[in-house]
Formats: sequence, structure tokens, C-alpha cells
Amino acid sequence: MEDIIIRMAKEADILELQKIGKKTFYETYFSDDSASDMEQYLSEKFSTEQLSNEIMNSESMFFFSEIEDEIVGYLKINIGKAQIKNRLNKALEIERIYVNSFSQGKNAGKELLKKAIEIAKKHKIKNVCISVWEENQKAIKFYKKNGFVEFDKHTFKMGQDEAINIMMNLVLNPLERT
Repeated sequence: MEDIIIRMAKEADILELQKIGKKTFYETYFSDDSASDMEQYLSEKFSTEQLSNEIMNSESMFFFSEIEDEIVGYLKINIGKAQIKNRLNKALEIERIYVNSFSQGKNAGKELLKKAIEIAKKHKIKNVCISVWEENQKAIKFYKKNGFVEFDKHTFKMGQDEAINIMMNLVLNPLERT
């Protein structure tokens, strides 16, 4: 198995973050959304200004997953007021975790998830939450395999399309529920 390096993304990494962000989002959703909705979403959510604001937020963190010096995936986590979808108290929100299609199955996503859990434990946070598109059965299976359970749903809107996302949670210490 190839070595996977997880490293924190800094402001100087904005172009790499844009590239992997757009690529992996497009790979995941291109067949289910119109070209105009996809283009609008990518240009807004992965603009230099938007990513710069996100990466400079002290309650958000980005990490890259690298294999052989190539960025193959990334993770964005939020705590505190940076959280956008979380519906549980004292939780770390995984807002984005994506791995390019060629690197899936090589543990790059698992290593990014481990990083999120490590940070939650470091901050003494008991819950790790993520929102997953209900049609992405591969991702849902991955999170369930790693101990996440479904607890809610919400609507994700991209342009004219609306999708249902499943909220999933991992309790890090089941004896101390929040």
C-alpha cells in the first residue's frame, strides 16, 4: 500500500485547494446536476475569495491527503460558529471530505477521517458529524463501517436542484453522550 501523507492546508495552498475541490466535487455529482448549476456552484464555493475566507477562519481547518507527492483528497472541518449543518451540541462538523476517483479504495479517505477524529479528541469534542447525499451509498456505507449512525436529514440546494442529505454522527465516547 502506498504511503498516505496528511498535511494541513495553508492560505498559500489556495490554488491546490481549488483544484482538488472542484475536481472531486465534479466527479461526485456531475451526472446528477445540470452543467449550469454545477458551474455556478463550483465558481462560488471554490472561488479564491471564498476559500481564502474559509481557510483564514480560526474555527475551520483544511487538510490534504497526498500519495506520492500528489494531492488526492481533502478534508474541511468546522467547530464552533463555523459549523453550517451541525445539529448537535459540542460537535466537530466534517463539512467536506473528498478523494479523487483514482485514489478511492487506497485509504486516503480513511486517513482524512482519522485526522478529523484526532482533532475532535484533542479538543475534547464528543461528536463528529457529517452530511451525506442520500444517493451516495458508497459514502454512507463507508461512514457506517466507521461507526457513524444516521440521526437527521436536510435539504441541500445547488442551483435549481434540491437533494436530501443524511446527517450522520459518530459518538467518540459512548459513555459520555451530549
